[in-house]
Amino acid sequence: MRIPFTAGALAVALAATPAAAQHEGHSPPEPSAPPAAEPSHQGHAPAAPGAEPDGSHAMTGVLGAYPLSREASGTAWQPDASPHGGVHSAAGEWTLMGHAILHGVYDWQEGPRGGEKGFLSGMVMGMARRPLGPGTLQLRASLSPDPLMGRRGYPLLLAAGETANGVDPLVDRQHPHDLFMELSASYSLRLSERASLFVYGGLPGEPAFGPPPFMHRLSAMDSPEAPISHHWLDSTHIVFGVVTAGLVVGEAKLEASRFNGREPDEQRFDIETGPLDSTALRLSWNPAPSLSLQGSWARVIAPEQLEPDENETRWSASAIHARPLGDKGWWSTTLAWGRRVKSHDELDAFVLESAVGLGRWTLFGRAERVETDELTRVGGHHGPVHDVAKASLGAMRDFPVGGNVKLGIGGLWAFNFVPRALEPSYAGDPNGAMLFLRLKID
Repeated sequence: MRIPFTAGALAVALAATPAAAQHEGHSPPEPSAPPAAEPSHQGHAPAAPGAEPDGSHAMTGVLGAYPLSREASGTAWQPDASPHGGVHSAAGEWTLMGHAILHGVYDWQEGPRGGEKGFLSGMVMGMARRPLGPGTLQLRASLSPDPLMGRRGYPLLLAAGETANGVDPLVDRQHPHDLFMELSASYSLRLSERASLFVYGGLPGEPAFGPPPFMHRLSAMDSPEAPISHHWLDSTHIVFGVVTAGLVVGEAKLEASRFNGREPDEQRFDIETGPLDSTALRLSWNPAPSLSLQGSWARVIAPEQLEPDENETRWSASAIHARPLGDKGWWSTTLAWGRRVKSHDELDAFVLESAVGLGRWTLFGRAERVETDELTRVGGHHGPVHDVAKASLGAMRDFPVGGNVKLGIGGLWAFNFVPRALEPSYAGDPNGAMLFLRLKID
């Protein structure tokens, strides 16, 4: 396993790093070059590939000749203008990066199908990169404290998916993610100044489908509340077995994945294995530094543990916009659509989310509408399709502790909307709220 190496890389990256390498808003130098002193600030759009404002060489992306800020989780893209954080260091030919976001949350969901719970969520990520032969090798690990919240996850009205005990589905609850969210390696080969080939593999990892998952999207990562559209857009971000090959030409990327389509089971601390029986295709295009577009398709074999005979075809399209605001601010918005095609239903989901960073304050909001057949059960199987919606608004206030460490306090309020047929079981249109503390290292 790669855990000892990755944990060591993360420890080095989060430890006492040269002052010139510990900052936000800029990428480190190329692995082959010594770290160069750079101005310390965050939130600015990245410099053009190959040059920092002070004339030093900029670190490009692992998969292609574009700014590192374009790369999100897995092989997904985001706008080049997204602020790039992380604690950077170097060890020989290795470039190391790490960051952490941990939320301590008190959750309240109104009504007979709601509940209350305190829990810990978030992620800790480490990356190590170096030249290898004619190309570039990257190792990456991402771990989550979610399993500590218990197998039933946390109350979240209108959410559904996975199981707590292998028998009963989780309904009106958000499932915990596995401890190991990503253990991956990628290798890229530059073909020209504008073109490159790459291969990516993970156990677990993220196939080429959908936008970056919600915990990696700038428009969503300050909120600890999972979107109810999660299983339409990005539930495949943890699959236990994936291999992706891709071609980058200029501002476009075409990639294909084979992966294990089964959702993780209720054992959240292990690493599962299974056949690479599912397929995904994704076309991504960044026509401008502020915009990232993608369209994707997937054929997923037996994704649900409780419905092993049911396969799905999934479609996704999204647009992510990001821009700097002033010296330290930023604004990011995501508009996305997802469709799940089953043997008996076509279920659509739409989400619009936006966040604004104003120095120490972050304001965020999300509006969603989904067609779901998982809120009621008939004979142990999915019930009728219901059209439900959710809207939430929240804010976060950060308090710098020192260096790259911040503590934050925030809250959100959610409004849930159900059709008349469901109002008796939900006692109308219930509300929800979360209060949270955050530790952020980047």
